[in-house]
Amino acid sequence: MAQIQLGLVIPNGPYRRLSREEFTTTVEKSLEMAAGHFDSVWLTDHLQFGDNPLFEGWTALTYQAALHPQFKFGHAVLAQSFRNPALLAKMSATLQYLTNGRFILGIGAGWKEDEYTAYGYDFPTAGRRLGELEESLQIINALWREKQATVEGKYYRVVNAYCEPKPEPLPPIVIGGTKPRILRLIARYADWWNVSGVSIDNYKLFVQESERACEDVGRDPKTLRRTWFGRCLCAPTEEAVQALNVDHLTADRAFVGTPEQVIAQMRAFVDLGVDYFMFSNGGFPHLTTLEMLINDVLPAFES
Repeated sequence: MAQIQLGLVIPNGPYRRLSREEFTTTVEKSLEMAAGHFDSVWLTDHLQFGDNPLFEGWTALTYQAALHPQFKFGHAVLAQSFRNPALLAKMSATLQYLTNGRFILGIGAGWKEDEYTAYGYDFPTAGRRLGELEESLQIINALWREKQATVEGKYYRVVNAYCEPKPEPLPPIVIGGTKPRILRLIARYADWWNVSGVSIDNYKLFVQESERACEDVGRDPKTLRRTWFGRCLCAPTEEAVQALNVDHLTADRAFVGTPEQVIAQMRAFVDLGVDYFMFSNGGFPHLTTLEMLINDVLPAFES
């Protein structure tokens, strides 16, 4: 069995109206607990969810990455529309240098129309957003790999652009998606293929589509790492799970249950090639889920 690794998804803002002290103290405690057990830390990249307190994703990640050198850090995922792709390539290279190679670039086409509108971004069709994402990836790769980059695209361009120092090593590129067009884009450009909150039955179908996309672009599907991002809630007993599950999570969209149940749910994905799980701490600010993952779930996958 391939080594199973976990990433911890931390809240990107003090939701449930926690005070600043309550929020920051609990996040710090969770990261202290996860050290030595989790490989990475993940944040989202959104501008608003109603009037809930929400941080800007890049600022929050760079702050945490500076404080916690024991983890890799990534976004799940950056909306390509929010940042010029050449600037994003430069930002990523800078962070990779300053963190000594601990950055993972998660990027997507963007989907949340209300935040685009509220913040003054155009929200084009899905087809155009995917086209913009592909050009962004072409520019990022050119700036990371070439001494001087020129890319003339339909939506973006760079002319004789330098990106020094180069990121070393190149950050893994993570792209999420399940539809045919983005799966082909993932097959061309991604190091990791991510899915979010999908059931095992649907995932079986997505794996077939992903392998077909890889074949279409001439890539060995085994070179594309399979990852799962989403919510996890775990407690010692079923009664404790019910008490902690205030968000009414269900096992068709999340990992929910006792340690034995979560292990079984994970194994179904592992059997289909997933070896990296980015889990939120369900029940936050309670840290029961995190305790169960560290003490009971992760040991079941250690060789």
